[in-house]
Amino acid sequence: MKINFPTLLTITRIILTVPMMICIFIESDAARIAAIICFIIASVSDFIDGRLARKYHQVTKLGKFLDPLADKMLVNLAFLALVVLGAVPVWVFGIIIVRDLMVDGVRMMAASNKVTIDASKFGKAKTMLQMITLALIMLNLIIQNDILSAINMTLLGFVVILTVYSGFDYLIKAWKYLE
Repeated sequence: MKINFPTLLTITRIILTVPMMICIFIESDAARIAAIICFIIASVSDFIDGRLARKYHQVTKLGKFLDPLADKMLVNLAFLALVVLGAVPVWVFGIIIVRDLMVDGVRMMAASNKVTIDASKFGKAKTMLQMITLALIMLNLIIQNDILSAINMTLLGFVVILTVYSGFDYLIKAWKYLE
């Protein structure tokens, strides 16, 4: 099987999750900067890979499978690390995980009826807001600024709202396939 460039970017995002996770737990500024760099590169690759695949007609089944998996690995493992470090409340992570499991379940049920439910604009906005918020929280592990902490908590509130809203959006769109 030949792997195209957009899919290679997606695989790179999966690979970058590992050093990001390792570096975030090392209590040094250099390691945490490395974690942020891995996270940002992986996040930017998410923005680029889908656009390239569509623009150059390189959308593949493998890419469609790996892209949401890579997103969830990157975002959810970053959230998990930040929960362990005490930078994110566990209930926020719980809401995110429950939403992701629900959406995956809905997509699987729809797929069993030969229906594909693509990512919605709200789901994409949720992922982008999560990635921005996660990068800022990681940055604050280094600089430990009270103003940035307040901004991060506000952003986490918006993340929760958009997470819940996008989850309901998927349910509403897929309801006819769940009955």
